[in-house]
Amino acid sequence: MDLSFILNNLGEDIGNGSSPVTPPIYQTSNFYFKTVEDFRQAILSERDHLIYTRGNNPTIDLLRIKMAALEGAEDALVFASGMAAISSAILAMVKTGDHVISVQHPYSWTDTLMNSNIFPKFGIEATMVDGTDARNIEQAIKPNTSLIYLESPNSWTFDVQNLGEIGVLAKKHGIITIIDNSYSTPLYQQPLKNGIDLVVHTASKYLGGHSDVVAGICCGSRELIDKIFHNEFCTLGGIISPFNAWLLLRGLRTLQVRMEHISRTAGEVIAFLQDCGIVEKIFYPFLEGNPGMQTAKNQMTKASGLFSIVLKTRSTAAIEEFCNSLTYWRMAVSWGGFESLIIPSCTFVRPGLYSNLPDNMIRFSVGLETADALIGDLEKNLHLLR
Repeated sequence: MDLSFILNNLGEDIGNGSSPVTPPIYQTSNFYFKTVEDFRQAILSERDHLIYTRGNNPTIDLLRIKMAALEGAEDALVFASGMAAISSAILAMVKTGDHVISVQHPYSWTDTLMNSNIFPKFGIEATMVDGTDARNIEQAIKPNTSLIYLESPNSWTFDVQNLGEIGVLAKKHGIITIIDNSYSTPLYQQPLKNGIDLVVHTASKYLGGHSDVVAGICCGSRELIDKIFHNEFCTLGGIISPFNAWLLLRGLRTLQVRMEHISRTAGEVIAFLQDCGIVEKIFYPFLEGNPGMQTAKNQMTKASGLFSIVLKTRSTAAIEEFCNSLTYWRMAVSWGGFESLIIPSCTFVRPGLYSNLPDNMIRFSVGLETADALIGDLEKNLHLLR
C-alpha cells in the first residue's frame, strides 16, 4: 500500500454524508443502541463494535488502521503511553513460571518491569543477554521460555539485533517475539517482515512528533492483538483519549517529511562531530565501522535522529558547563519531537539507572532545526570541553 495513501487517506471516508478534510474527534465515552438486539450483538463481540471508548472509538480506530498498515500488520492497539503498550503486550504473553529473554539495557521502565517490580512479584524469570549475537539468545533458551524481547536499535548505545535470525530461532522453539521499534518508526524498519510477532512503539516520539502527546502502539496479527485486547488492554485500562489519538493522526501527516529532514540533519551533525576533536566515540547504527552497521543496513532503510557520543574529557564540570551553554539543544528526557534535545549521562543520580553508561556520554536527538544552526551551536561551545 502506498505510504502517502496510508498517511493521508486510509480509513478517512467516514461515510455519513460529510467530507471533512481532517477527521473529527469523537470525544465521547459511550455509544447508544436503538434496539435490545443491536445492543446484545455488540456486547457479544465488543472487539468489533462501538460500545464504550475504553474498548473502541472511531477516532482511535482510525489511528489503529493507519498504524497497522504502516507496520504491515493485521491489526493494532493504541495505548495511553509507550510503557502501557510495552507492559500490556509483554504481560499478555507470559504467566507464572515462564522465562523471558530480553536484550540487556532496554528502556529503563522495561527493565524495571522485568527485574525490579512486576516479574519477580508473579514468579516470572527474566534473563538479560547481549542480543547483538543471536547465539547468546539461543543459549539462554529454557524449556519454559515463552517470550523474547528486543529493542533494535536501543535508545542509548543503539545495539542492533539480527531480526531475521532471531525470528527464525523463536519460531523453531515456539517462542513469541516482541520488539520496541520506536527508534526507526515503520518508515525505516518493519520487523514483522523479519518474522517478529509484535511491534511496540512509544508514539510520544517520532509518530507524534510535536512533543504534545504521550501514547503507545502495539501492532501484530489479529490473533495476538485480540488476545491483548480481551485481557490486558480492557482489564488494565491503559487507553488513550480520542483527542490524543487525533493529535497522533495529525502527527502522522508529516511523519515522512519530518523523518527525512531529521535523518539527513543527523548525518550532517555526526560528520561534524567526527572531525571536531573532542569526541572519543560515536554510537549510531549507520556509522561506518560500528558493530552491527551491516545488520542495521540490511533491515533498516535509514537511521533516525538519535545518537550518542562519548567525550574525550572526563571532567563532569566541563561537560555540565558545555550542556548548560547550548542554545538550540535543550536538555530534557524523551526524544523524537520537533525540538533538538540532549541528555548527559552524568544527569542520572538514581542508583542502578543506566549504570552501564560512562559519565562522559551525551545523547542527542535531532529535531527540525537546520543543520547549520545545530552545528553552529555546538561549535561555539566546544572550547568548554578542551
